Amino acid sequence: MQDLTLVIMAAGMGSRYGGLKQIEPVGPNGEFIIDYSIYDAKRAGFNKVVFIIKEENYDLFRDTVGKRVEKHIATEYAFQKMNDIPAGYSVPEERTKPWGTVQAVLCTKDYVKGNFAIINSDDFYGREAYEGIEDFFANNKNNEYLLIGYEVNNTLSENGSTKRGVCQEKDGYLEKLIESVVEKENGVITAKPLNGLPEFKLEKDNLVAMNMFGFPEESFEYLEESLKNFFYVNKDNLDKCEYLLSEFLDEYIKKGAFRMKVIPTTAKWLGVTYKEDKEVLIDEINLLIKNGTYPSNLWG
Repeated sequence: MQDLTLVIMAAGMGSRYGGLKQIEPVGPNGEFIIDYSIYDAKRAGFNKVVFIIKEENYDLFRDTVGKRVEKHIATEYAFQKMNDIPAGYSVPEERTKPWGTVQAVLCTKDYVKGNFAIINSDDFYGREAYEGIEDFFANNKNNEYLLIGYEVNNTLSENGSTKRGVCQEKDGYLEKLIESVVEKENGVITAKPLNGLPEFKLEKDNLVAMNMFGFPEESFEYLEESLKNFFYVNKDNLDKCEYLLSEFLDEYIKKGAFRMKVIPTTAKWLGVTYKEDKEVLIDEINLLIKNGTYPSNLWG
């Protein structure tokens, strides 16, 4: 059996009024989206979960989420700290948040052995996606990377625009990932790139990234190298800049450091981009319980 770790990016969850905002029950017994992610991953063959959180949220997060999953899967906690940066640099006084998703994943390097998947804490990806990652790594002999690509029409909210990474691929491998604001109006789906390039239209089955990636263990060397380079390039802009996984992937794929396989899924992404999305998510989970995909009490 392969070692396979689920890395969950949860450092964006802030504490407020004695609870963790962005975490709301969506299951019939108080389950969060994050519970369904771990349940699906464990069922697919993952044997460990690492939560990326803020250190000040540790006690609250563990009491709210960690203690109920620790009984079912090996669990670790990695802290994303603003001052955990390459040597020779300092944190500007006006800086108020960490340095982005590359730094977030890099802070898990002491807890991950073997291949790992990366997900957002508040996105519901579906069982099929985790099974695809497990199967890919069970057969991956070339240290390739993996992106689970969702059909854009299956990821949109009816209540407004959303940010998506639009995939450009060739022969099943990623060539470019364009971070964009995507919205659907009168049946037409439009992407507006965040880098200021002209907007463009998308077909309903155009693949987008939902921050669900598969990385081999060796990727920590690349992440460390790229973060050092990011700080050097942005040394005069350290009060505001951040470094995203999509930028890291674009850069390293472009220079041929590795290839990233794109595995499409027709699964429907679920999440709560807007508060009105919550009821849709609850209804969908209830349907999945009714058809036997999940038990009504997830952790028994």
